[in-house]
Amino acid sequence: MPSSLAPTQSPRSDADLIRTNRGFYESLWSDARLVSPERFNTWPLVRELAAAAPRRLEVAPGLRPRLPLEGTCFVDLSHAALRKLSERGAEAVHGMIGTLPCADAQFDLVCAFDILEHVADDETALSELARVAAPGATLLMSVPLHPEAWTAFDDFVGHCRRYEPAQIVALLDRCGFHIERSAIYGMQPKSSRLLELGQHYLTHQRERAMWWYNRVFMPLGLRLQKPLQWRAGMGDTAGVDEVLLVCRKR
Repeated sequence: MPSSLAPTQSPRSDADLIRTNRGFYESLWSDARLVSPERFNTWPLVRELAAAAPRRLEVAPGLRPRLPLEGTCFVDLSHAALRKLSERGAEAVHGMIGTLPCADAQFDLVCAFDILEHVADDETALSELARVAAPGATLLMSVPLHPEAWTAFDDFVGHCRRYEPAQIVALLDRCGFHIERSAIYGMQPKSSRLLELGQHYLTHQRERAMWWYNRVFMPLGLRLQKPLQWRAGMGDTAGVDEVLLVCRKR
């Protein structure tokens, strides 16, 4: 059963997801550079988890993979992203989160950053992650919170929804996961004016926008990352734009 949407959010189908990918992400990844997992503030956690998980899957990483390139299976819809991941020696497979090209109980660590909010039927997508995860496997995922925080940027990048905290907890529970710990997460600028400028240049002057994105904004965002502060369970989500969850499959 798909999650309910806030009044400002319109339902999207798989066809919409593919169309958005082709119109925005395929072009974005064609012009962007791959950022190594070690550069993100998730790396201390990922390094710890990956050491105990020889079978790993990351879904829809684009060119921002969080799991180690070596020894991880990456599934993405973007051919541009898959090509660049493969050039770096990664195992990269074309597919969608709702119909993963993977066997049951195949992975000990499953990673899905910033993807569930893009999917029309999020419960089916999360059930697919549960299907390919072995019993006791770790699920590492991030989602945006609070439907009332919806902005034009959510529309621009193809979001279907933002989650109420209780909503994502219940969805995970129905799919056989429980949240062990969480952290405030995300690199979205807080300035609405900066977001509007970014959207304008990506739409009307993409080459110029990508130059600034690759050489200025992405390196600056990486440099300004703060160490993740972990708390048990979901934790306090008041004013939190996005949350990173470490879950365990029952």
